Amino acid sequence: MATLGYLVESLPEKSITGNGQVEIAGITYDSRTAGPGYLFVCIKGDKYDGHDFIADAMRRGARAIVVERNVDVEGLDSGSDSDAGTGAGAGVAIVEVPDARRALGALARAFYDNPSGKLTLVGVTGTNGKTTTTYLVKAVFEEAGYPAGVIGTIQNVIGREIVPAKHTTPESSDLEELLDRMVRAGVKAVAMEVSSHAIALDRIFGLEFDIGVFTNITQDHLDFHKTFDNYVAAKAKFFKGLGADGPYEVVKKRPKAAVVNMDDPNFHRIIEGTPAEVITYGIENEADIRAFNITLGLSGISFDAATPAGTVALNMKLRGMFNIYNALAAIGAGLEAGLDIEHIKRGLERVGGVPGRFESVDVGQDFAVIVDYAHTPDGLENILKAARQFVSGRKIVVFGCGGDRDRTKRPIMGRIAASLADHVILTSDNPRSEDPASICAEIEAGVRGVRGRGEGYEVIVDRRSAIERAVNLAGRGDIVIIAGKGHETYQIFRDRTIHFDDREVARDVLEERVGHDSAVSEGSN
Repeated sequence: MATLGYLVESLPEKSITGNGQVEIAGITYDSRTAGPGYLFVCIKGDKYDGHDFIADAMRRGARAIVVERNVDVEGLDSGSDSDAGTGAGAGVAIVEVPDARRALGALARAFYDNPSGKLTLVGVTGTNGKTTTTYLVKAVFEEAGYPAGVIGTIQNVIGREIVPAKHTTPESSDLEELLDRMVRAGVKAVAMEVSSHAIALDRIFGLEFDIGVFTNITQDHLDFHKTFDNYVAAKAKFFKGLGADGPYEVVKKRPKAAVVNMDDPNFHRIIEGTPAEVITYGIENEADIRAFNITLGLSGISFDAATPAGTVALNMKLRGMFNIYNALAAIGAGLEAGLDIEHIKRGLERVGGVPGRFESVDVGQDFAVIVDYAHTPDGLENILKAARQFVSGRKIVVFGCGGDRDRTKRPIMGRIAASLADHVILTSDNPRSEDPASICAEIEAGVRGVRGRGEGYEVIVDRRSAIERAVNLAGRGDIVIIAGKGHETYQIFRDRTIHFDDREVARDVLEERVGHDSAVSEGSN
C-alpha cells in the first residue's frame, strides 16, 4: 500500500492536516464504497456534494479525506464508537485542494502506478460511432497479436472478462482501476470511449492517450452543455490535450496522433490547437484514408480503402455507410499504432457485429427487424438512410426520446423519421421523471411538420405494444427499425426501473407471429 504522503506528491497544490504517512488501502469518491484505510475524495456533482458524506466515509473506515474547502472533521458525528471521547475525526488526515475532480485523477494515477503508461491507449470521441469504432480497434489489435480491452457504453472488456459499464466513460479512479486490471491481465492495448461529459468533468485527467479518434459531432447532450458550441469545444479540448505538456511526465515517448473525420463540418475546430500528428479519413474529401468503390447491402459492406500504407479491399459484415466511416477510423488508429495493413484488414473483416448496433433479430421471418442505439437526430437519420439504401419494401420505425435529456432534439427526430420512414410509431424510451405521453407529443410536433395527423404515423406509449404493432404491421421485404435503446436491458420510469430489452421483445413477438403464420398455413392445407 502507498502512503498518503507519496500519493499527494502528484498534486501541485495542496495542504495537509494530520498524518501524511497513513497507509492508503483504496480510493473512492462514493462514501458507500469506502472501507478501512480508504482515501475519500469529496466531489461536487449536480445533485450531491461529497463533502456532505464525509462522516459516512469515516464511519466505514476512511482514514484520509480530500476536500475543496475547510472542514472540521473533529466535530463531525460519524457514528463510530471507536472514536468516542476523541472526536469522530481523530486520526483522519485532511488534504485540501482547489479541484477535487482533478485531484481524484492524479491520486488514482499514482495509487495504481500509472497503468495508462503501460498500455497503448486509444480514445474514441464523437456523437455517434464511438462504441462500434472501439470494437473495431480492439479487433485489429487482436488480429495483430496484441491482447486488447474495451472501455465503453455497452460493457468493459478485460481479455475474456466482461465488466458491466455504468457510464460511457467512468470516473477517473474507476478508469485507473480498470486499466490496472487490464495491465495485470496481460492486455497491451485499450480502445476507450471518451464522452463529452468525461472531458468536461475531467474524468480522463491523468490518462496518457496515444491516439485520439474523432468520429463526428451532431446535436446531443445539450441538457448538459447548453449550447452546441460548448459541445464542440468539449470534444476539441480532448485533442488539445493529446500530447500536450501537462502536470505529468510523459512515460511513453512515442508521438501522439489524432485520427479525425475530415467529412465532418466541424473538422477544423476539432483539430485546432492539437499538438498531435493529424491523420484524416473520409469519403467525400481527399483525406489521408479514403473509401471508394463502395457497395452497401443487407449482408454487409464492401469498399476499397486508400491509405498511406497502400490500397486495401475490404468486405465487412457490418451494414450502412456510417460503418464505413467507423472502419476508416479504425484503420487510421491501427496504422498510427504501427500495425500492418493486412492485419487491420483481417481484423475488420472478422467483426460480425456489435450488440445493439444495427443488430438483426431473425427467427426466419420474411422481413428484417433491426435494433439500434440511435438516439440522436444524426443517429436516427443514418440508420434510416442505411435502410433505404438496401431495402425495397416499407421502412417502419419505432422510437422515442429519453426523459430529463435534451428536449430540443425531439421534434427534430420526429421530422427526420417522418421524412425517411414509411410508417412511424412513437413510443416511450427511458422517460425517467417525465410523462412519456408528453415526450411523445413533443416528438409528434416534428412529425406533423411533414405529415398530417395520423398520416403514416401513430403514438403507442407502451414500448412493448409499439414493438408488437410494428412487427405485426411488416410484410415481405419490409424492414422494422427499433431505435433508441440498442443494447440496454432496462427501462427507467419516474418511480422504478424495469427489465426491458428491445431484442428480447422483438424476438418474442416474431416467434409468436411466425408460429401463428405457420399454424394458419398448415390449417389451410
